[in-house]
Amino acid sequence: MKKIVIHCSDSPHGRGDDAQTIHRWHKQRGWDGIGYHFVILENGEIQNGRPLYWQGAHVNGHNKDTIGICLIGRDAFTQEQFSSLDNLAKGLMRMYGLEEKDVVGHGELDRGKTCPNFNVREFARGLDD
Repeated sequence: MKKIVIHCSDSPHGRGDDAQTIHRWHKQRGWDGIGYHFVILENGEIQNGRPLYWQGAHVNGHNKDTIGICLIGRDAFTQEQFSSLDNLAKGLMRMYGLEEKDVVGHGELDRGKTCPNFNVREFARGLDD
């Protein structure tokens, strides 16, 4: 893997969406199922999506060799979500020999997107430590 791509579900806060919800949405679009490898709920729980050995389907033109992580919500994420994202990203970085520069937001790879609606560069600062 060469990059970790951070996404948001673009769903309202407190609705209770999870990996199953996203799987259903993606199936309804005619896709093979959830395109993200991990989903982080508002309470910080990390749910599995697509297995890491399957190519993701989360960012047009950049799915090969990337890991997709989706935070439930639109633009108001919880401290629990950021804490889980920090731990998950660090673990994946160690596993794949990635650096802080390899953690990017969806919008950095697809200029038509604002997802995940927070500054991933700022979030990633210090993940190498």
